[in-house]
Amino acid sequence: MRMLVSAVLAAALLGSASVAYAADATGKIKSLDLTKDMVTLDNGSSYMAPKTMKLSDFKVGEKVTVSYTKAGDKMDISSIKPAT
Repeated sequence: MRMLVSAVLAAALLGSASVAYAADATGKIKSLDLTKDMVTLDNGSSYMAPKTMKLSDFKVGEKVTVSYTKAGDKMDISSIKPAT
């Protein structure tokens, strides 16, 4: 019985843990929402920028590379730069 309780508890803890990972995406900017600090690329993915990031330096249609961290459905930008 003790093993069963331990196994169920371990599974519950692992299942509730949030997994975050870093990635990069390259594409053209489809839209910029400076009031929400959000960038949407032509692939349909939207990324949230920190308030300190100056998104006004970028323009719709510009090709960029976005480095981001994903946790659940949230994608937070760590850097954005013109694509080479």
